[in-house]
Amino acid sequence: MMQPTPLTRTNLHDMLVAGIREMVIAGVLRPGDKISEQALCQRFGVSRTPLREALKVLGSEGMLQLLPRRGAVVASVSPEEIDELFPIMAALEALAGELVCKHASDADLAQLSAIHDHMMSAHAVEDEPTYLQANRSFHETLVSAAGNATLTASYMQILTRTRAFRFVARKSPENWQAAVRDHHAIMGALKVRNAARLSRLLRRHVMGVTVKIARDAIAEAGELPKSA
Repeated sequence: MMQPTPLTRTNLHDMLVAGIREMVIAGVLRPGDKISEQALCQRFGVSRTPLREALKVLGSEGMLQLLPRRGAVVASVSPEEIDELFPIMAALEALAGELVCKHASDADLAQLSAIHDHMMSAHAVEDEPTYLQANRSFHETLVSAAGNATLTASYMQILTRTRAFRFVARKSPENWQAAVRDHHAIMGALKVRNAARLSRLLRRHVMGVTVKIARDAIAEAGELPKSA
């Protein structure tokens, strides 16, 4: 049973929305999962009324589907949405890479290097959950270090729709190794602040191995043929 996690801040509505959104992004709630209002009420220590208001907000964002007589379920991403959303994410990360090289502090780069090292340590011992968590942290920290609030907001909006196939879906050994090679190259360009190369590598990473992982994850659900 989930242990209660009472919300003590005054803006209960915003905290509920953020808390449930994080559960989805982190993969605690996965695509197709039915939302248990009782379990979430217990987890956050709230009544059903504020919880249902939060679910409506997440429904309007596209993170949840609100179904008549069935309640809320975590939204899935269709093959068509992969083709629509991932190029946007690739463009946002490419721009973030350019801005990071120009404006990020040495402390920002040191933080990204530390996260990268943590990812590689997790890969070395085949600890995929830790790798996936660190991978998400790396990309979010990179975007944040770009210092552009509008860019960050746009990125997080896309992330809410692609989270299960970006930082939650398990990778085949081949996809995982390809992702690691990409990250070594990305970190190399980042360390020398090569904006053009970093931007190109980030775009290629998202549109290459990341899209392949997403499509293979949907293929496991039987929705489209697996990537060659």
